[in-house]
Amino acid sequence: MRIDSVTPSRFKSRLTELEEQFAKLEPQIHAFLPEKDRFQRLANDAAKLEAGFPILSSLPTLFGILVGVKDIFHVDGFPTHAGSRLPARALKGKQAESVTRLTNAGALIAGKTVTTEFAYFTPGPTRNPHNFEHTPGGSSSGSAAAVAAGLVDLALGTQTIGSIIRPASYCGVIGFKPSYGRVSAEGVIPLAHSLDHVGLFANDVNTIKRGASVLCNNWRATNAPKGKPYLAVLTGDYLAHASEEMRVHFERVLQRLKQAGYWIKQLDPMPDFSEVVERHNTILAVQVADAHAAWFEDYRHLYSEKMAALVEKGLSISAEELKLALAEARNFSLSISTLMDIHGIDLWISPAATGPAPKGLASTGDPVMNLPWTQAGLPTLGLPSGKNAEGLPLGIQLTADFKRDEDLLELGAAIEGVLREAT
Repeated sequence: MRIDSVTPSRFKSRLTELEEQFAKLEPQIHAFLPEKDRFQRLANDAAKLEAGFPILSSLPTLFGILVGVKDIFHVDGFPTHAGSRLPARALKGKQAESVTRLTNAGALIAGKTVTTEFAYFTPGPTRNPHNFEHTPGGSSSGSAAAVAAGLVDLALGTQTIGSIIRPASYCGVIGFKPSYGRVSAEGVIPLAHSLDHVGLFANDVNTIKRGASVLCNNWRATNAPKGKPYLAVLTGDYLAHASEEMRVHFERVLQRLKQAGYWIKQLDPMPDFSEVVERHNTILAVQVADAHAAWFEDYRHLYSEKMAALVEKGLSISAEELKLALAEARNFSLSISTLMDIHGIDLWISPAATGPAPKGLASTGDPVMNLPWTQAGLPTLGLPSGKNAEGLPLGIQLTADFKRDEDLLELGAAIEGVLREAT
C-alpha cells in the first residue's frame, strides 16, 4: 500500500484498504505487535493530521506516510517490550527523537513492529512474506516484513551488526543504515551504543530519501551525479563468507553494472577479517552488559539464554580490552576512508547477506556481510538485486564514505534503476 500522494479527502479509503490488507496478511506474517482498535486510533490520528494541514500546498514532507516502528523505539501511547519478557514498566522512556521527527513531518504511526529480543538474536514470531517457512531476518524483523507486505510505506529499524541490511535483503526491500550518529538514537533502547545505528526500510530509494531528509541531522540537497561512480568489490576472506549461490548471483550483478557503464575495481582491504569480527563482538558484549546491568540484575530469569550469555560474556571482558577494541575500530574506519581516497572509490559494493533467507524461524541468519560497514560507521544502502530459483530475494549493499549519505542515496537510486530493469 502506498500513501505517497495522499490528500486529506483520501485518508478514509486508504485506511479502509490498509485494514483489509492487515486482516488478510498480518495473521500470517506477524510483523506487528497486537494493538486493540488500531484502525480507530489511526483514523483519529489522520483526522488530527488533516485538521493541522488544511491547505494542500503546505503539506509537510511525509504527510500521510504510514510508518512502522521497531519495538525498541519509545513511542508515546505505546508500551515498549523490546521483544523481551521484561515488564513494559521497566523499559518505559521518553519518545524517540526519530519518531517525533517523523510525526512532525506528517507521518502516521501504523504501529509497533516485532523485534528480536533487545535487538539481538532471539527471534520473534515474524515470518518472511515471500515464504512463511523462512526467516525475515533480524533484528528489525517486523519492520522489513511490514514493508515487504505493503502494510507500511516506511519503517524504522536499527543496526548493530546487520539488523537493517540483512532483513531488507531477505525480504526484498530497500534498507538504509546512515552514517553512525547521523540519526539520533535518543529514546531507543540501546544494544551497543558505539555500534547502534538508526535507519529505514522502504520499497524504493525515493521514499528512503524523503525519510532520511527528515531524520538525518544537517541533511543537504544534492544534484543528480554526473557520470558513473567508481565501485570497489571486496574480495578475500570477507567475500568467502558468502554462499556459492550468493557469489554467483553477485558476479551476475557486477556484470550487469559493467554493461551499464560502471567502473568496478577489486580490493581486499580486510586481510585480517577475523580480527574485525572479533573486535566487533568484544565491543558488542561489553556495551550490552553495561546497558543491561540494572535490568539483568532484577530480571535475569526473564532473559533468553542467548541474551544472558552475551551479557555474562561482556562482564568477563576487561576495560583495557574494550579500550583497545574501540581504538582499533576507529583506525579501521579511517583506513577504509583512506583507501577510498587513494583509489578514487565512490562506493563499495558487496553482497547484502550470505545468501537468501534461511529456512526455519529459530534463527535470523548470519549478519557477517554487514558487520564491517557497521563497525566502520559508514552509510550503507541495501538494494534488492533479484531472486533465486525458489523465489527468495537476494540483495547487494552499497557503502559510501562517512557522512556521504546524500551521495550514497543519489548514486544508489541510479543503481536501483539498473537492477530493476534487469529483474
